[in-house]
Amino acid sequence: MPTLMQQSVKILAVLFAIFALAACTTGFEANRGNIPLSSLTKARLNQMGSDAKQPMLIRIFKRESELEVWKKVKKTGKFEHFRTYKICAWSGELGPKFREGDRQSPEGFYDVTPGLMNPRSNYFLAFNLGFPNRFDRAHGRTGSNIMVHGDCSSRGCYAMTDEKIGEIYALARETFKGGSKSFQVQVFPFRMNAENLAEFSDSKHMSFWRDIKVGYDHFEITKQRPSWSVCGGKYAFNRAGGCGNTTLSASAQAAYSERKVQDAEAFKVAMANKAQAKLDAEAAAQRKIEAAQAAEERKQAINSTTKNVTGWFTGLFGGSGNQSQGVEDPNAPVPPTRN
Repeated sequence: MPTLMQQSVKILAVLFAIFALAACTTGFEANRGNIPLSSLTKARLNQMGSDAKQPMLIRIFKRESELEVWKKVKKTGKFEHFRTYKICAWSGELGPKFREGDRQSPEGFYDVTPGLMNPRSNYFLAFNLGFPNRFDRAHGRTGSNIMVHGDCSSRGCYAMTDEKIGEIYALARETFKGGSKSFQVQVFPFRMNAENLAEFSDSKHMSFWRDIKVGYDHFEITKQRPSWSVCGGKYAFNRAGGCGNTTLSASAQAAYSERKVQDAEAFKVAMANKAQAKLDAEAAAQRKIEAAQAAEERKQAINSTTKNVTGWFTGLFGGSGNQSQGVEDPNAPVPPTRN
């Protein structure tokens, strides 16, 4: 039987372990959806003329593995970039998601409502993108539970690590508390500039990418959340009734038209550069092949010269090429027979 002293030591050890574990927790594990924003984050929001309750917008860029949070500024009513977070993991390739189980992270425009927030996710915290949206359903695309979440593993989602999703989730939560009914998530394969579009100009997804680029450009010009619908199987941005006339202001329309002209010229230059780069690469590869062939020819010439010189010296000193090869010379004198 353990002594009273031994029992006391065990009890103290258990209490110490409990206190040690408590010291290593944040106190929000059971209610992590309500982790408050840090004072530094609030200060940054105030510095840019916004606050936690203002509307927010998210842009995701696959190739760059970046997630941007934008917040509306009270004075101008426009969105300004707040912070960029590195995406820890996304799955699949550049391009949209097509079907359940293809392990492909989606692309397009999504609206996240309070009902899509998950404070009890198996991946710390998460919000559902709402895939498939109206556009996806119009094209028969299937899938479910496509999230932006914590941890660093993905089977079609965008994984941010627990620390990063903690702040992003809190920003979204406070946005809803401020009265926003949803926040928009724009997901692109890459930053939609001429160089990237030229690089992937042969992609089967190019038509889709040019479609969502319209929404990308509208946001770049206006810094306002673009409205979107589906018209003729394509995204329709800032259009009355989905397929009606544009709702952009005259100045925004003029800026968009100018941007299209500039983009077309930049794309033309980028394609020319791409073609030249291909020619340069082919020429470099050909030079490499020719250099290898020349080196092999020099090697063979040196071996041939060495063989001829060796044979000449062997013959000069009474030998023969055949003897140097270990073959008996038929013209060599026969030694006399010994008695």
